Amino acid sequence: MWAGNVLRAAFSGAPRGCRAQSALTQLRCVLEAELEGIRGAGTWKSERVITSRQGPHIHVDGVSGGILNFCANNYLGLSSHPEVIQAGLQALKEFGAGLSSVRFICGTQSIHKNLEAKIADFHQREDAILYPSCFDANAGLFEALLSPEDAVLSDELNHASIIDGIRLCKAHKYRYRHLDMADLETKLQEAQKHRLRLVATDGAFSMDGDIAPLREICQLASQYGALVFVDECHATGFLGPTGRGTDELLGVRDQVTIINSTLGKALGGASGGYTTGPGSLVALLRQRARPYLFSNSLPPAVVGCASKALDLLMENNAIVQSMAAKTHRFRSKMEAAGFTISGTNHPICPVMLGDARLASSMADDMLKRGIFVIGFSYPVVPKGKARIRVQISAVHSEEDIDHCVQAFVEVGRLHGVLP
Repeated sequence: MWAGNVLRAAFSGAPRGCRAQSALTQLRCVLEAELEGIRGAGTWKSERVITSRQGPHIHVDGVSGGILNFCANNYLGLSSHPEVIQAGLQALKEFGAGLSSVRFICGTQSIHKNLEAKIADFHQREDAILYPSCFDANAGLFEALLSPEDAVLSDELNHASIIDGIRLCKAHKYRYRHLDMADLETKLQEAQKHRLRLVATDGAFSMDGDIAPLREICQLASQYGALVFVDECHATGFLGPTGRGTDELLGVRDQVTIINSTLGKALGGASGGYTTGPGSLVALLRQRARPYLFSNSLPPAVVGCASKALDLLMENNAIVQSMAAKTHRFRSKMEAAGFTISGTNHPICPVMLGDARLASSMADDMLKRGIFVIGFSYPVVPKGKARIRVQISAVHSEEDIDHCVQAFVEVGRLHGVLP
């Protein structure tokens, strides 16, 4: 949509000096104006280059010495776990670099089917289907499942991939206020005239670190004859007593119909996503989900790494238990220092600052103190709600966490955020 707007601007609303030039020159002129607007708003996003493996301790191009990483989705520290790496190497050696095919032609290997079965077992669902990413899983689900006779009810702060996936389908669309169960009930009452009603929510919201009230959502869904879909990307592997996610955490595993999640965060951190749920749904997705039908299969090395990560998690959940204590340590120390931390009891710990330039400048000064964090601003988060999103990993030590807090205190005082 944005690209279309840019192109329309290029040919109709381009700056006067561009109009007499070639179409390509017009486009470049419009793009440069757009980019300059991003820079001027203080929302430009630079990419720091890591020169080491992902982990709590990394090396960054242009920065001397080791850096503490507090912004990866590497919740369980499995991205560089030696057994996970070895499993990837073994799969690469045994099954090759890739399939050069989509799944239904000649792109399904035994390891793909084994991983899908393992995922279904992990979530206690009937079946599962793999995608190149969870973005693709969300893009494939709604269009394949829902028709113009149906309705989807979506939390207003759902992840962009859920929003885009819903846009692709022809169902009637209802958006309820964030975590507002009264508004959801109103929308469910309005949607009673439709054939199927699907409530769609993130399990844990990645920008704010808050958790969906799944007990209440499931209760309303039952009352009004709706299905429940949960995106568990920021929950799978570490929320709940055994890391199964928010449905386990809140005791509603038997009431959530469909789960989408990722292999690219807690479960090895490489890539890949999946849908797990009723066997008939998965069968339909294999026939109709466009990202599945028209994307190459997951590379064997990625499959091998994710499979080993699941094995490690199912064999021993001690690493899951360590997350809560480390998260509490960081949140409590930061709040005691005077910072506002969004969300509750989630390892995503957004340090709320409001101003985009302030968030970016503070993140730069944190790097000078050996802490890798990133400022988030519009359009990733709403205007006026810029923040530095800190993410706690099970492999951070208490000393790592305390060092990060101390750096925030120093930088907060430098920028006038703290007295």
